[in-house]
Amino acid sequence: MTATGRFERIIATTDVHSAFDDALPMLAYLHTMRHDSLVVDCGDFFEGTGYYRLGKGAIEREIVTTLYDVLAPGNHGWPHYFEPGLREMTVCANVVDDATGRPLFDRLRVVEVHGRRVAVTAVIGVSAFHTVPAVQRAGHHVTDPVTALRELMLEHHHHVDSWIVLSHSGFDEDLKLAEACPFVDVIFAGHCHSDTYGPVHVGDTLVVKGRELAAGYAAAEPVGSGWAARTAVFPTPPDVPNDLAALDERVSSTCRMLATPLGTLDEPYRDTVLDRRQLLQDITARLHTGLGADAVLLNETALRSTRLGDVLTLGDLLAIEPFDNQLVHAYLPNGYAEDPDSLLKHLTQQTGPLALAPRPLPQGIRSVLTTDYLADTYLGGRTHQAGLRLGEAVRGTIATPLPRSENKDGAR
Repeated sequence: MTATGRFERIIATTDVHSAFDDALPMLAYLHTMRHDSLVVDCGDFFEGTGYYRLGKGAIEREIVTTLYDVLAPGNHGWPHYFEPGLREMTVCANVVDDATGRPLFDRLRVVEVHGRRVAVTAVIGVSAFHTVPAVQRAGHHVTDPVTALRELMLEHHHHVDSWIVLSHSGFDEDLKLAEACPFVDVIFAGHCHSDTYGPVHVGDTLVVKGRELAAGYAAAEPVGSGWAARTAVFPTPPDVPNDLAALDERVSSTCRMLATPLGTLDEPYRDTVLDRRQLLQDITARLHTGLGADAVLLNETALRSTRLGDVLTLGDLLAIEPFDNQLVHAYLPNGYAEDPDSLLKHLTQQTGPLALAPRPLPQGIRSVLTTDYLADTYLGGRTHQAGLRLGEAVRGTIATPLPRSENKDGAR
């Protein structure tokens, strides 16, 4: 499919995660540059802060449909990429419909960049795909990114001069992808949240990643017979462009709502960058004793680190627990009840570090208190609700409620 317009360069963001506290530099820069730049995103534009929780993706949809040309799907916000207006913008070469075997999205766009016909495609890593909540990816499956790209190249190599890949796989995976697919000119990386941005040369392929959380971008453009790539932070604009004034006000209005105070932060959480591992350990211990569960099992990536002051705000709480996890009791999969160490090893490989109580998990337990995400995606399914959300457990662990007169405006 061919995108209209001729471009001088490609500008890519990744893993914005609804981080709009200081979004104006990103919005203003993309607004200024898109007249002669193909603006793309490498996934996970949605989810991660209170802006998403309060707006249900409305701000994000307006930004991408106003300022972007092409999207790669990410594991966060997976259902949004199927919405009218966004699905037409999304490309991906390696996810298909189980029932029909057909691609879920267009597999590529062909655009003209500085006089070259350029194929722009995308892939999502196998591991990244499997972190999509099971209910959201039901009926979908992922194929090997290398195989998908090679097949695409064989179909279209005689129509295009260059290949650009938007990858939601992780920088290390993209280095391997570049080695396996030397025909690709530039891989814009995403998903990894690492401190490696590149550009890194793998043969003649460049792997590069923009800064996450709306802080910066990566750019690539033809130079001579090859391509050049760079990264940069978004510059601070002198003012709000007129075309963005209404959008900027919607962001500002949500920001004011997120400033609602919820409580006074307790030691050791006050005036520090949150240690999410320690917080999860504190939460699992409290839940184990307070709710009387046989065991509590939580994944570290259920929470996010953020800088805290002396008062917990609604924005702080939704930044710490952005995914609205419900706590549930869940069955252990068959075979793991007598071998909990194998269960922990499997879960760690899939989701990252875990917090649990008691430690070690006792043999013979049949259920654990966990999140609905872990229960439905990796365990044997939920038995019943615990009547508590993870965010409520976070709030009760780190803060003392304000007096009722100070805690108004609908904050709960």
